[in-house]
Amino acid sequence: MLEAIHLLRRGIIAKLTDAITLNGSIVPVYSRIPTDAVYPMIRVYGVSTNEIDENQTSFITETITRIECITRFYSDDGGELDVNLMVSQCLNLIRTRSISYVDLTSEGFKVFTSVNEGVKYLQDDFSDYTYFRAVIEISNRIEQIN
Repeated sequence: MLEAIHLLRRGIIAKLTDAITLNGSIVPVYSRIPTDAVYPMIRVYGVSTNEIDENQTSFITETITRIECITRFYSDDGGELDVNLMVSQCLNLIRTRSISYVDLTSEGFKVFTSVNEGVKYLQDDFSDYTYFRAVIEISNRIEQIN
């Protein structure tokens, strides 16, 4: 059995890169947030891989990937709307019908389900900034075909 979550994460990042805009600007997408990160931003990271079907012919896993949309404003400026707009664009690209799932066939895998397991909205108030975050949790079932 091979592990596919890093391939899926790379595919999600590729779909989102240069495709999400806010106020006319492209929102950067990161797998790890650099120290010189620009806000707003999107972070994509893997959470888990679980084997869900044990049979004689193939390996099938369920992966959980999170897409975190993050904005930052001075304490009393801005709001949640920007995060909502980013989430909508992300879901439009990632939570699609099967024809547009992340294509991993060249890597020996087939994504055959994609489910939005929920979006959690968070607000963090600090002395200098207020951060609005939305964490999209995507579940994918993936079959190893090679």
